[in-house]
Amino acid sequence: MKIAVMLSGRGTNLQALIETVHGFDGEIVAVASDHEEAPGLRHARTANILTRSFEVDRFADRSARDKAIADWLDENEVELVVLAGYMALLDDAFIAHFRDRIINVHPSLLPAFPGTRAVEQAVAYGVKVFGVTVHLVDEGIDSGPILLQRAVELPGYSDPTEVHQILQKIEHELLPEGVRLMVRGAVRRDPANPQRLIIEP
Repeated sequence: MKIAVMLSGRGTNLQALIETVHGFDGEIVAVASDHEEAPGLRHARTANILTRSFEVDRFADRSARDKAIADWLDENEVELVVLAGYMALLDDAFIAHFRDRIINVHPSLLPAFPGTRAVEQAVAYGVKVFGVTVHLVDEGIDSGPILLQRAVELPGYSDPTEVHQILQKIEHELLPEGVRLMVRGAVRRDPANPQRLIIEP
């Protein structure tokens, strides 16, 4: 299966995918970013993966930018889109174009603490159990059907940076696992409840 990864920052999840999925369970054929200088693009270039940046100020609006990304992914015959630290919202047309073929990794146990400051919100709320979610992407904010989750008890932690570091290690394991399930075709929606995913053995 041909995979695209979209990122905004350092690309540690991309590196985890390169090391565990690329060339084994699927082929990462394209990496897109909304920042031309995103450090994560270097991981892709080192692995000889095609890259391109799509900064929104180069386009008429966000919809035009997302259409350009979709067209580029189609040119590269992408079948699965993986959001790995991609911090920009995708417009509805992009999501519809790749319906049920976009997954995202998020540093909370959704549906708790959606959005960009999930760890900070969880720490401020005083939670004792943190976690990571891999989910399908829909038109809402981190509201798509849940594919995988893993929890970790951190009762004594109050520093978001430390929590981020712990959760990132979980992300590096859980996101590749989610990609492998998608590549295998092991994921389908429950006909009785489309918000629920069934994982085939």
